[in-house]
Amino acid sequence: MPEGIRLVFLPAYTPELQPAETLWVHVDEPIVNRHFQTLDDLDAVVADRCVALANDRDLIRGQAGFHWWPKRTNPI
Repeated sequence: MPEGIRLVFLPAYTPELQPAETLWVHVDEPIVNRHFQTLDDLDAVVADRCVALANDRDLIRGQAGFHWWPKRTNPI
């Protein structure tokens, strides 16, 4: 292990530390129980869903915006 690097092992499910974890159910929604002919077809559906989710800030905030996180004052 290089000096200055420390591994921190997280539990398998830690939504507070990995807020995107709570959004997977919404990403999976359009692909559950479906068969795709190619990986490109699957990729297109997942990409479209991710774009739709990125535009639904209220959903993201509700799922992953934990109240105790500091609020950004100057958005980039």
